[in-house]
Amino acid sequence: MAKRKSPGAVEYPCKIARQDNVETSAADVKKCCFLHCLTDQKLNLGGGYVEVQAATPKRGFSSIRSNCVVAWSDVGAAQFHVECWEEVLKLSRVRNTKKAKYKMCSEEKVMVKDAAKTVEYHDSEEDIRKKAKRVAGLIRQAQHCVAFTGAGISTAAGIGDYRGKDGKWTEQDREQVVASLSDQIAASTSDSSPGVSLHRMSSDGSSSYVSEDDVPFEFLRPTYTHEALAKLINMGLLHHIISQNCDGLHGLSGVPEGMLSELHGNVFTEVCEKCNHRYQRSSYVPNDDISLYYEQLQDNGTSKVKKPKHAKQCKTCGLSHRTGRKCDRASCKGFLNDTIINFGDDLEENILSTAEEHAKKNDLCLCLGTTLKVTPACGLVESGQMPVRLVICNRQKTGLDDICYATHDGEQLGVRVFGNCDLLMEQVMKELLPMHELNDWEKGKAERLKQYNSYRTV
Repeated sequence: MAKRKSPGAVEYPCKIARQDNVETSAADVKKCCFLHCLTDQKLNLGGGYVEVQAATPKRGFSSIRSNCVVAWSDVGAAQFHVECWEEVLKLSRVRNTKKAKYKMCSEEKVMVKDAAKTVEYHDSEEDIRKKAKRVAGLIRQAQHCVAFTGAGISTAAGIGDYRGKDGKWTEQDREQVVASLSDQIAASTSDSSPGVSLHRMSSDGSSSYVSEDDVPFEFLRPTYTHEALAKLINMGLLHHIISQNCDGLHGLSGVPEGMLSELHGNVFTEVCEKCNHRYQRSSYVPNDDISLYYEQLQDNGTSKVKKPKHAKQCKTCGLSHRTGRKCDRASCKGFLNDTIINFGDDLEENILSTAEEHAKKNDLCLCLGTTLKVTPACGLVESGQMPVRLVICNRQKTGLDDICYATHDGEQLGVRVFGNCDLLMEQVMKELLPMHELNDWEKGKAERLKQYNSYRTV
């Protein structure tokens, strides 16, 4: 099997610094990148702002920089006041430049349209505190609160998300934009959404057992949000977690197996294809070499990887789920499979049915770190008791945002938070726990980390 990549020094996630009564540092104050900024104020990163990432022109910025209305960084990044970003968007849509207040060149219009796919919004620290107080109140009142989590809650642990300015699908889209920038200027923009698989090939042609940011899964540790959700379950305030993540961090944080539905599998879980007995492992279980064999066979008609004797191609995804190990049960000895749901695979029926059961019971759903675009998973959050109450926290807009703002009997039903989940959950826990209990729990991070380490083989 392939050799793991060396991750170098990896720091485990630590608690986000407390935000209250802390003055904004000079490093948190930047200049708005709109050269005709609509305000006289500096961009206070604690006061609400927008970040974007655009494809850079193939010939570099030197050819267009003098004609730009945005002070793009050399890699195409920029940050704005919210109102300034809205103005930049308007300028990119103007066809008759004679009527435009400021002229935007065609190359920059392409960049802005590309950047609009990546836009990330950040509420001010004060807004997050106010919204966290309301979220805490909703959690206290709920009879059956459920959490629905996506890749965004694991970014602080080293897992890359898929959308947003640094998202994996965003980066793949951007490569296509850069490659065909001149064509897009002439023929508008194209939209693509290529798929991503856990099975990845390293530069030497071998597969590797790494997260999307090249950190081995065994090195990942729960973030503040993971631990907060586990604590809420322990307090009886959260009844189930439905997750699109396969990194194993919810289970590692202490969430009981019966209170967790991992819709897309778990890289530390394998299941017998004969008796269905499940095994929880301390190291990454998928055999990427076998899947690489089938990937190369499909792409090239041949493969440099020698086909293992136990290899079996999956009829739905075209790869292989067999790990190379067999069931420990003497009466069985069936082959073990990983539980990862690749593109084309159906969700495990029993896991999906449990998720559906809790989704229908919920009277409050906390949607954390997800853009709610992946079906059928995202449909679960709307299936709760009426009226539906959603709390959505991530940095990108979603198609379900309006539900958060819906009202019933004059009251807004949900809460929409733009920002990092750890920042929100830190403030939520501050509202839900007495200060001495909060301090004791947060100080216990070091001991919990030792426990996490004992559950992983690195």
